[in-house]
Amino acid sequence: MRGVVALLLALLLAAPAWAQDQPLVAALSTQEVRISTAFTGEAIMVFGSTDQPIGPGGDEILVVARGPTRPLVVRRKIKALLFWVNGPSARFNEVPGFYAIAGTRPAWQLLPEALRQENGLGLDALPLTSTGSRSPAFRAALLELEKASGLWLEDAAPVEIRGGRLFNIAVPLPATVPTGDYKVEVLLVRSRRIAAREEMSFRVERVGTADRIADVAEDHAFFYGLVCILLAALAGWLGSVLFRRD
Repeated sequence: MRGVVALLLALLLAAPAWAQDQPLVAALSTQEVRISTAFTGEAIMVFGSTDQPIGPGGDEILVVARGPTRPLVVRRKIKALLFWVNGPSARFNEVPGFYAIAGTRPAWQLLPEALRQENGLGLDALPLTSTGSRSPAFRAALLELEKASGLWLEDAAPVEIRGGRLFNIAVPLPATVPTGDYKVEVLLVRSRRIAAREEMSFRVERVGTADRIADVAEDHAFFYGLVCILLAALAGWLGSVLFRRD
């Protein structure tokens, strides 16, 4: 926290010089997040300054963080006789592994709807195209699943304003955050249009034992699965021995 305060003070002192050149300046607290076996989550601090006062009637700020994309299949379970089986499905090809958006106010209050949809600002504005079933129920199910996992966040906390022109927000990364390259966009909204934007990036990667376990699971899936089964069986046997009643 002391480091963040120091950074904000540095921004405040440098803000007059910045204002002469550009309306928005932003930065990240780190460019790398390392996942170890003890990783329980982390927060990335996004902070910056504008050349005009921030708040109602003035400038507004939106912060968007996106993680690496991957394909996902959403399936509907149907009951056949006494069993549940896979029914219709929809495949979404470009699904963000992480998505978070927050602002001084919600995006739908700051921008015209067409502009918000064009820039994918908000969970309902994500360009999630699918193959297979075209029912909107599959898109709704995907949204609910990702929100429940904690990997998609919308207006979880507002952007904080300090000194009129300084802003900061902590973007939370849950323990299940995927590895890869992340992009953070800071948008300056002025008179209901995007007047400026700053793009930054950071990387999430595994280190130490967590990295080695992930490599084994990916490169030697059969061996990894066999070891997990053996360890589970051993744990069950030890438990039965330790708690066996005479």
